Amino acid sequence: MRALYTLLWWVALPLLPLRLWWRGRREPGYREHVGERFGRYAKPLPRGALWVHAVSAGETRAAAPLIARLRDAYPDLPILLTCMTATGRAAGRELYGDTVFQCFLPYDVPFAVRRFLSAAAPRIGVLLETELWPNLVRIGAQAGVPIVLANARLSARSAAGYARLRGFAHAAFGALAGVAAQTADDAARLRALGARDVVVTGNIKFDASAPPAMRELAARFRARFGARRVFIAAATRDGEEALLLEALVRHPLPPGTLTLIVPRHPQRFDDVAALLSARGLAFVRRSDERDVPPAVDIVLGDSMGEMYAYYGAADVAFVGGSLLPLGGQNLIEPLALGVPVLVGPHTFNFADAATNAVAAGAALRVTDADAMVRAAGALLADTARRAAMRERALAFVATHRGAVDRLWAWLAPRLAQRHDAGPLSRGK
Repeated sequence: MRALYTLLWWVALPLLPLRLWWRGRREPGYREHVGERFGRYAKPLPRGALWVHAVSAGETRAAAPLIARLRDAYPDLPILLTCMTATGRAAGRELYGDTVFQCFLPYDVPFAVRRFLSAAAPRIGVLLETELWPNLVRIGAQAGVPIVLANARLSARSAAGYARLRGFAHAAFGALAGVAAQTADDAARLRALGARDVVVTGNIKFDASAPPAMRELAARFRARFGARRVFIAAATRDGEEALLLEALVRHPLPPGTLTLIVPRHPQRFDDVAALLSARGLAFVRRSDERDVPPAVDIVLGDSMGEMYAYYGAADVAFVGGSLLPLGGQNLIEPLALGVPVLVGPHTFNFADAATNAVAAGAALRVTDADAMVRAAGALLADTARRAAMRERALAFVATHRGAVDRLWAWLAPRLAQRHDAGPLSRGK
């Protein structure tokens, strides 16, 4: 199976530059640093770094407390942050500036992986969440680079898929040097697939907090929106905006409500703008950088890296990717700001957090777009209920903080062992 997996990568290789070029039509970042996808670097990578891999923007933001710990504990060692998406790289640049080195993780083809490991010679690799690349972990283990999976999650659906390729999955998960899982269920599924040294440390996304700049921007957004209640449909995915707009026609929100729509992916900003225009709806784009007239009830959040500010400017939030069977996006960010949250029926990407937030009274689960808009309207009209949900949201997040401390307690001994280890060229 591993040979077949690698063969499929080889077959796909000629098409990958075309795919990057195609995605780069709307996200120019995909047309930059293309050589890094194949293990080629315009500038030398820092050798002997502590390497953290965060696939996209959400994981990059979640990595902030861990990266802060690494910088404090090992100021003498460089930190290398890799990602796979253009938004992840942009988020890393905004969050960390020049304090960390960044590059794209290469595609999981043996020659590209070997080039990366040879160029970077990391002391240790920390892959966040479900970023498991079989050739990467296998070749890393052979090269003497311990690679761990941190903040790991594995849904029952994904576990069933891996189980159909049991030998292949056991080899891949078994090559990891250890796993720090979010929940006991995640840990059990990972152990069943061959992972070793599995512990439960919680979800580090509970430890992330809104930077002061985002809180200041949220205040500026509120000033632009005027004295009205704000309902945000955040991190929406393709098809959800249409469902939302149709439901708003059937169930209008209370008078004086502004609806803020923030698509999950930047390449869809213009698509959503076209959808609003086609329906004859007046709206202001965040990129217009102007106040929202009282007669306009919709704002299109067409910017990246400002989700905390959008949530901070909202009274009620729907977290997207959950109306359709896409697994849902991160509901912890609005809860951490005390914003009452609505989620749809599909939250398997954040199953534990969503279930527990609903049980705690910090979030509500709805069955479809109509139920979501009705629930939003009821909350917007009930100040006391919103205030109660706000307190429950803040208490819920506070209860689950501390995952970074637990992760660090598990990770620190491994880091200490690797601190004095030099780059691979010195025999490691």
